Amino acid sequence: MRFKDKVVLITGASSGIGADAARAFAKEGAHVFLAARREDRGEQVAQEIRQEGGSATFYKADMAKRSDIANMVAACVQTYGKLDIAFNNAGIEGDFFVESHLHSEEAWDQTLAVNLTGVWLCMRHQIPEMLKHGKGAIVNMASMAGVKGFPGSSGYAASKFGVVGITKAAALEYIQQGIRINCVCPAVIRSEMAEKIFLTSEESSTATAASHPIGRIGEAREITNAVMWLASDEASFVVGEALQVDGGLGA
Repeated sequence: MRFKDKVVLITGASSGIGADAARAFAKEGAHVFLAARREDRGEQVAQEIRQEGGSATFYKADMAKRSDIANMVAACVQTYGKLDIAFNNAGIEGDFFVESHLHSEEAWDQTLAVNLTGVWLCMRHQIPEMLKHGKGAIVNMASMAGVKGFPGSSGYAASKFGVVGITKAAALEYIQQGIRINCVCPAVIRSEMAEKIFLTSEESSTATAASHPIGRIGEAREITNAVMWLASDEASFVVGEALQVDGGLGA
């Protein structure tokens, strides 16, 4: 019960890594505040957690909307009285397997709005709540595309390199005030996003698995485990880290 009575806010919590993390934090005693655009899916995850004896609340929010983000954090604090941990997980893929000069402006703007500006705005509202108590932990969702170049991913890469950058800068700004900020950089993880991009056929799935030195793609729980460790006191000396959970892809 590493997170007993801790309040954990998770964005993009209606499916994939976000939903898995919500379930895992709840099982270790946390009050989980789930946020996502898809209300039906998000409510279902929260209900499943409550049915298993956990504490969970769902809040509908779009990380591309500034007012949604501010209201989300305020609602979390109003519901549970504080904010201890935030996992800023929400993200979109935008244009993928598209060369830079062919990348649409609309997809570029949307990808940066959700993946980068959304993370910054989340921290902008989360950090003041954590400063009130002099302690907190934030884990941002980056990507291997945020530390290594991959052709055809310019918009997504720009957003994720940005997440790594703001994570490292903010980590140094707030560590002496008791807030630890880190990010995770997954390779390909089994998820709805991966199915749309990398796992569209048996052939593409086989090629994607083979591109990882470990010989397979990752599972959501493998990222959840890393996120929970970074958010826990076990990682008390880890600050500004971009933790690669990548099956050797970045080695």
